Amino acid sequence: MNAYRLWVQAHPFLSAALQFGLLGTLGEVVASSLRARRFSLPCSVLELAAKAFAWALLGLVIKAGFAGMKGFTRALLEHHILPAVFATGLGWAFALSTLTNVFFGPQMMLFHRLEDNLILRRRGFDGMAPAIKTLVWFWIPAHTLTFSLPVDFQVGLAALWSLALGLILGLASARKSA
Repeated sequence: MNAYRLWVQAHPFLSAALQFGLLGTLGEVVASSLRARRFSLPCSVLELAAKAFAWALLGLVIKAGFAGMKGFTRALLEHHILPAVFATGLGWAFALSTLTNVFFGPQMMLFHRLEDNLILRRRGFDGMAPAIKTLVWFWIPAHTLTFSLPVDFQVGLAALWSLALGLILGLASARKSA
């Protein structure tokens, strides 16, 4: 764990990009394979490479977003807009997670959909309503745990959550088609 922590500290943006590039893409492959009930790529190999790059770019956006949302949450506490119960511990993690997913999450999801649309040459935002709902039932609880950890582990866990959500959605889709 210490080697991982040192790597993240030495290369915060590179580590965010690599973790999201790998784990986000893997989540899409897992979800596609679960839906198909066999190994299945969600798109062509070239498109998958572009999606890996898009996930890496998203990792950079998330790394910056996490830092910005921490400052935003601290500012709300300093101006007594949020109660002091949200200043430390689980209260801090919950407030930060909720604010991140309410103010940053939807725009990040729309940005990710735009990336996907460009890569797959699609138009529209079909399926965004269920994606936005994941902010409440999945991402707020998941990031409450994420923001309870030391900062060096937060982006890595967020990338793992992307893989976990791909697994959950893939299993749910496979059940519906069964």
